[in-house]
Amino acid sequence: MSGKHYKGPEVSCCIKYFIFGFNVIFWFLGIAFLGIGLWAWNEKGVLSNISSITDLGGFDPVWLFLVVGGVMFILGFAGCIGALRENTFLLKFFSVFLGIIFFLELTAGVLAFVFKDWIKDQLYFFINNNIRAYRDDIDLQNLIDFTQEYWQCCGAFGADDWNLNIYFNCTDSNASRERCGVPFSCCTKDPAEDVINTQCGYDARQKPEVDQQIVIYTKGCVPQFEKWLQDNLTIVAGIFIGIALLQLYCIGLLTCHALLRGPVCSACPWQCQADRKVKTI
Repeated sequence: MSGKHYKGPEVSCCIKYFIFGFNVIFWFLGIAFLGIGLWAWNEKGVLSNISSITDLGGFDPVWLFLVVGGVMFILGFAGCIGALRENTFLLKFFSVFLGIIFFLELTAGVLAFVFKDWIKDQLYFFINNNIRAYRDDIDLQNLIDFTQEYWQCCGAFGADDWNLNIYFNCTDSNASRERCGVPFSCCTKDPAEDVINTQCGYDARQKPEVDQQIVIYTKGCVPQFEKWLQDNLTIVAGIFIGIALLQLYCIGLLTCHALLRGPVCSACPWQCQADRKVKTI
């Protein structure tokens, strides 16, 4: 009887440890994101009252942590365990999942370029919808404050967008002390001030427009975001291209494995073609 025996698909050391190392980090980041999201919901009492998830009129930033963390956890688990255990099913799942994400990113980029005006309108609607819910959720409030401070803006297209909020609108029926004002994050900053004046936006929109420009930012966040994007286009494009190339590299590694269906690319992907020729011979 011959000593030969059937040997199933294997994963090369190069692929195995690259995918494993990359996904260990990815996996732990996913766990961290999920942990932060669940902790934030627990602090807000959402976990003890699940029905309150739908109560917020605006966007809850916790969803971002949970969705991104969930995707990172699943992808990291499949890649990490698949590489460590040399499980071809998990590696194929990892490759397909990564391919779907890449396709969605590419589609979103093309649609954003083609439908720029529609995207701008949706962004305007999104910001105004969250302005209405500004006081309803502390995480949303912090997100809006950070955005306005970072881009030195106020509202979607201007400070008057805060009329949409029941606490800041200028109607006679509004008895709030914040009436006809804006959040403190709209205020221009004095470098000499160490303590944030949270009341700096009170009655700001009752002043003439010339005086408003001294105390608060009058430009909207949508045009300021467009300006920031144009000023940092090279950096943003470089980041997206880098992520895309990394995804394509990982997909290429695992596609090479799927095509060979045997000892895979004896060292690294650039030897894939040579290995395939050897197998064919």
